[in-house]
Amino acid sequence: MSLSIAAGAQTNLKGRILDDKGAGLSGVSILVKGTGNGTGTDANGNFSINVPSSKATLVISSIGFVTQEIPVDGRSNLDVTLAPDVRSLENVVVIGYGSQLRKEVTGAVQTINAKELKDLPVSQIGQKLQGRLAGVQINQTTGKPGQGINIRIRGQLSVSAGSDPLYVVDGFPLTGNIGAINPDEIESISILKDAASTSLYGSRAANGVVLITTKKGRKGQTSMGLSTYVGTQHVPMRGRVKMMDAVEFAQFKKEYYEDAGQPVPIEFQNPSQYEGKNNDWYGALLRDAPIQSYNLTLTSNTEKLNTALVAGVFDQQGVVLNTRYKRYSLRMNSDYAISDRVKIGFNLAPQYVFDNTPRTDGDRGTGILFNALHTWPVMPIYDANGQLTKFNQFPGSTGNIFAYPNWVRAAQELVNETKNVNIISNAYLQYQPIKGLTLKSTINVEYLNSRFFFFNPSTATNAINVPIPTTAVSIRQNTENISWLNENLATYTHSFGEHNFELLGGFTQQKFTQNATRIQADTYTDDRLPTIQGALNIARGGTNNQVNEWGLNSFLSRLTYNFKGKYLFTASVRTDGSSRFGVNNRWGTFPSASAGWVISDENFLRNSKRISFAKLRASYGVIGNNNIGNYTQYALVNNTVNAVFGNTVATGAQVTQLANPNLGWETTKQIDLGFDLGLFNDRIQFTYDFYTKNTTNLLYSVQIAQEAGFGNFNDNIGEIKFWGHEFAVTTRNTEGKLRWTTNANISFNRNRVLALAEGIDRVYGSFHITKVGQPFGQFYGMVSEGMYLNQADLDKSPKIPGRSTVGSIKLKDVNGDGVITYGGDFDDRTIIGSPFPKFTYGIVNSLTYGNFDFSVVGSGSYGNQLFVRHIYSTANLDGVFNLLQEVKYRFRSPSNPGKGFFGTTVGGGNVTGIERDWINSRFVADASYFTIKNVTLGYNIGVKNKVFKSARVYASIQQLYTFTNYWGGPNPEVSSQGDGNGDGGNLSQGVDFSSYPVPRTYTLGVNLNF
Repeated sequence: MSLSIAAGAQTNLKGRILDDKGAGLSGVSILVKGTGNGTGTDANGNFSINVPSSKATLVISSIGFVTQEIPVDGRSNLDVTLAPDVRSLENVVVIGYGSQLRKEVTGAVQTINAKELKDLPVSQIGQKLQGRLAGVQINQTTGKPGQGINIRIRGQLSVSAGSDPLYVVDGFPLTGNIGAINPDEIESISILKDAASTSLYGSRAANGVVLITTKKGRKGQTSMGLSTYVGTQHVPMRGRVKMMDAVEFAQFKKEYYEDAGQPVPIEFQNPSQYEGKNNDWYGALLRDAPIQSYNLTLTSNTEKLNTALVAGVFDQQGVVLNTRYKRYSLRMNSDYAISDRVKIGFNLAPQYVFDNTPRTDGDRGTGILFNALHTWPVMPIYDANGQLTKFNQFPGSTGNIFAYPNWVRAAQELVNETKNVNIISNAYLQYQPIKGLTLKSTINVEYLNSRFFFFNPSTATNAINVPIPTTAVSIRQNTENISWLNENLATYTHSFGEHNFELLGGFTQQKFTQNATRIQADTYTDDRLPTIQGALNIARGGTNNQVNEWGLNSFLSRLTYNFKGKYLFTASVRTDGSSRFGVNNRWGTFPSASAGWVISDENFLRNSKRISFAKLRASYGVIGNNNIGNYTQYALVNNTVNAVFGNTVATGAQVTQLANPNLGWETTKQIDLGFDLGLFNDRIQFTYDFYTKNTTNLLYSVQIAQEAGFGNFNDNIGEIKFWGHEFAVTTRNTEGKLRWTTNANISFNRNRVLALAEGIDRVYGSFHITKVGQPFGQFYGMVSEGMYLNQADLDKSPKIPGRSTVGSIKLKDVNGDGVITYGGDFDDRTIIGSPFPKFTYGIVNSLTYGNFDFSVVGSGSYGNQLFVRHIYSTANLDGVFNLLQEVKYRFRSPSNPGKGFFGTTVGGGNVTGIERDWINSRFVADASYFTIKNVTLGYNIGVKNKVFKSARVYASIQQLYTFTNYWGGPNPEVSSQGDGNGDGGNLSQGVDFSSYPVPRTYTLGVNLNF
C-alpha cells in the first residue's frame, strides 16, 4: 500500500532496501538530494527518513551496488531493489581488518586480483607477483621447486631481525610464509606499504603486510571450474657459467707447467687426446623435467549459504636430477546467514607437500652444483662399462690435491626430503545487535607437522676429498608448530547527512608453540636399511630437542571518516604486549593517521574532460618489528658443562648469555605522500608515492668488554634511514575490437645507516660491511687495478712486500701509504659495490582481439651487483679445480698480457693466492637485468551448451629470456649463503654460490567452466 504526501509538506517516509535476491540490505545510505538530510538502513534493510516535499529525490547508495536516484512522487512508503555494481565490487580494496572503496583509501595500498594472475605456471604466488607491484622487490633467488622467492617491501632491512613482510590469509597472520599456498585458491592480494595502512598489525608491521583473500562464492552463482596445465622445464645455455672443456683444461695445465719452467705431466703433454672426451659435470646434473597442475573449483551462493571449494594437485620435477616437489591442497570456505542479524563462517585448508632436493646449493664442498663446476673435465663421469664412477682422483704429480666423488651419483642417491602436513582453519560468529553495529569473534588455528629425512649412503657424498665408501649418515627431524589466534572486534558504521563514520575496536590473543626433535645417526652396516636401529652410533652433537613459544596480546582501534566522499581521514592505534620483549619493556603502542582529498570531486574539476580522478594522500605512523627470535631477552644457561673434582667428573651449568629486561622491538616511523590521477575517463591512471622512514632500536648482539665474562650482549641499538619514490601507470591504449592495456611501474629505494652501537661504526657480513654513513650491507674488499704489466710498472707502483710480481694482480693503495695491506691498522679495503639496485621496474602488456588474448610480463632491476663467490675456486690460477674459459686469456708475459682480468700463474700460492683470497672488485659483477617473465597466448572458445559454460585454451612460456651483462651464472636475481639455506640474510645479500638454476618453462593449459 502506498500513501501520498501533500506537495510542499514535510513528512516521514518509510521503506526497505533489498538486494537482487530480495534480502534486506543493512547499512545502505539514503540521502535527500541537495540537502544534508540522510539516514541508513537497519539490519533488515528498513529505513525511515523525513522528506521536505513530495517532489524530493532520494539518493540511495551502498558499496557493491548501483547508486539509484528515486523521486518521492508523494509516496510515504517505498521499497527499492538495488542491482549489483560489478565495477564497484572490483573497486573494493581489502585493508587490515576490513575493506574500503579504492577511492576512499588514504594509505599506500596496491591490490592484485586473480584475473590478473591467471595462466602463470608456477608453484608459488610470489612468482606471479613479479613485475606488478611498485615498491615491492620480488627476487627468485634460486630455482629449487617450491622455494627461493624473496619479497621485500620498500627495501626494509634489519641488522638481526627478519625483513620478510607479515602474511595475513583471510584475516589470520601466519607464522610462516606463503610459499606452499596453492595460487589457485587466491581471489585477491593487497600489499600494505606505508605505516598508516599497516599500523593495525603493530609490532609485526615494519616490513609491510601482504593480505591474501581466498575464493568465495559469487552472489547468485553456482559454478564449477576445472583448470589444468602440463609442461616441460629446461635450463637454457644462455647464462650458464662457461667452464673449460677437457681439451682447454689440458691445454691450460700444459701451459701452466711450461710457464713455470717445469716438466709437463704426461697426462697433459698432448691436450688433443681429450677431443670428444669432455665431461661436463654441471650439465650432467641437469635434465628436462615435467610440470603439471590440476585444480577443481566449486562455488555456490544461495540466499543464506555461500560456499567455495578448491582442490588442487601440483607436481613439479626439478631440472636437477632427483629433485621433486608435490603438493596436494584443499580449501573450503563457507558462510551461513542464520538470520538477518547472525552469520557464521568456517574455513578449512589442509595441505600435504613432499619436497626432495639433494643438497644442490651451497659453497664448495657443500653444494653439488658448485662442486660440479670445480671438477676437472678430464675426470670421467662413466667408466668403461657405462656405469657411474664412484671416485675420481688424478695423480698428485698433475697438481691434483682434491679427490672427487661422482656428483651424478650423489644427486641420485642422496636423500634430502621434507614431508609437510599443514592445516589453516578459521571460524567466526558475527552478530548485528543494532543498526550499524557489527560484533565479530573469530578463532584461527595454524598447524604444521614437518618431517625431514636426510640420508647420505656410503656410496655417495656432497663433499670434496671424502673417500668412497664413506661413513653413512642419517638425520631425522620432526617439527610440530601450532599457532592459534582469537580476535574479538566491534565495528560501528554511521552516516548523517554527508558525514560517514566507521569505528573499529577490539582485542586479540595469539599463541605459538613449536616442538622439534632431531636425531643424527651414522655408521650403517647396510645402506638399504637407514633406520635408527640400523646405525652403530647416535651422534650426541647432532641429536637434540627444542621447544619454542611466544605469545602476543593486543588492543586495536581505528576511526575512518569522510565528508561527501572527498575529504578523507583515518586514525588507528594498536597496543601489543609480546613475550619476546623484556619484562621492563613488554608493551608497545603503534599509532598512525592518514588523510586524503579527492580533488576531482570539487566543482572546479567535476566537469573536466581531461581529469577524471585526482586524489592527494598523506600519512604518518609508527610500526614495529618483533621478529627478534625467542628468549633473546633472557639469561641462557648451558646445563651440559662438566667439571673435574679430583678423579670425579661432575655435571654443571654455565650462564652463556646475559639477560636484558629492557629489550624491545625495532621501531619504524614512516611518512608517506601520495597522488592518484586518472585522465580521459581513466584511460590513463597514474600513482605516485614518496616515503621516508627511520628504523631505530635495531636488535644486535653488541660486543662487550671481556672482563664481563661474556663476548656479546643482546640490545636495541642504532638507526637506519630509508626513503624512496614509486611510480605506477596503467593505460588503456586501444579499445574496441582490439583492446590493449599496459601496466608499468618503477621504484627507487634508498637507505643509509645513521648509527650503530656506542663505539661501533661498522658491522661485517660474509663479504660485506654495514657502516655508519653508508648504505646497508655493501660489498667490501680491495680495489683491483688490473695487473703489473712489466717490471717498470711494478717498480713504480705500491705493492705487497714479498708477494707482488710482474703479472700479479695490482690492488689500489687506498690509504696512500705506499704499501698494499689487507686488514689491520693500515687496511686498504673499501666499499667495492652494492647488492641494492638503483631502481626496480616491471611492465605488463595485455591484448585482446576477438576471442584471442595475449600478454607479456617483464621485470627487472638496474644498478645492483652480485658477489661471484665461485671464482675463488673457478679462477684458482694454481689449476687445482676446473677453470672459467676466460682464464685462457690470463697474463702470460709482458708481450702476452691477455685481456687484463686474470693474472699470472707463475709463483704459486704466494702470488696467485692474493687474487683469490684477498676479496677484491673482480669478484663483483654488474647484475642489472630485465627478464621476460611470462608470455601467454590464449583462446576463449566461448562454448555454451549442456556441458560447458565456457572453455579456454592457452600456451605459456615462463622465463622466456633474460637481458643482462651478468657473467657469474644464469640467475642475476640470485642471493644465497654458504650452506645453501636462505638468501644470505640482511648483512650478506647478493652472493652467488652457483645456486639451483631457474628453468624456462613451456606449458599448455585448459580452463573449463561448467
